[in-house]
Amino acid sequence: MSLRTLLRLIGTLLSLTLLVYLLSQQGWDKIWAALKQIPLWVLGLALVLQLASRIAVSMRWYVLLRAVDVPITITQSLQITFAGLFANNFLPTTIGGDVVRLAGILRLKYDKVLSATSLVVDRLVGMAGMALVLPFGLIPWLATSPFSGSIMIIIPIQRWAKRLWSIVKSVWQALLLWLHHPWGLLFALFWTLVHMACLFGTIWLLLDGLGESVSFWLIAGLWSLVYFVTLIPISINGLGVQEVSMAYLFINVGGVSAHNGLILALILRTLIMAASLPGVFFLPDLLAGRRDDPDVEITLGT
Repeated sequence: MSLRTLLRLIGTLLSLTLLVYLLSQQGWDKIWAALKQIPLWVLGLALVLQLASRIAVSMRWYVLLRAVDVPITITQSLQITFAGLFANNFLPTTIGGDVVRLAGILRLKYDKVLSATSLVVDRLVGMAGMALVLPFGLIPWLATSPFSGSIMIIIPIQRWAKRLWSIVKSVWQALLLWLHHPWGLLFALFWTLVHMACLFGTIWLLLDGLGESVSFWLIAGLWSLVYFVTLIPISINGLGVQEVSMAYLFINVGGVSAHNGLILALILRTLIMAASLPGVFFLPDLLAGRRDDPDVEITLGT
């Protein structure tokens, strides 16, 4: 086991331990009572919205590939994307969702460079979409944060500047080809916005079912903060970190009660996992064929 994997495992365990502690502090009876007040139709509709958001993510990747003349079909994109989502949520950390997606598209014998680069661009478009709504959460958070008057950031500037420049160069190289196909990027951004609307709508529904009132745009902004926090590689698939940060923000900035904030985080994680279950039907074939191409080495866990 690599040091990076070990640290992420420790971070996951610590985050989950904190989450369980916070839940126990609220009282299990109170939490169970709050859960029972959510109508079944709300949970059903929330699951439908999560499935729709997964389809939108698949369509985002599909239009990016088609923009550079990779002849993938919608069915293939759906199957590979759901397999990757299932891997992210249910398989060990050594088998990541992007690894599965890369294995799946390489098995179809499409261009290797375009296939690998498309995953980077897909991530970047997703991040760009979340960045659009970030101010709706960042500004309220800064207004309520005890550090809002003086935010001190102490970092080794030279070291981080070099790392940032390396990332910028890699991102630019990945984007360069797609910049010649702006319509592909725009359509990809459209599907990102569809995905985001479904996700934020899910959270709004759940909060309404719990008897909480939070505006759609504040939900969007707070979730974008959660999204960027979970990009920090300190746990496996953001497990624990997503729940704790989401509960913290929705309780302290969104004004949600403590037990409902924790319940919201747990239900959303459950729905996200449930929406990825169709991937179990496609994953075995992709994993079995991940080394079909002798010229491509897929390193798991990177």
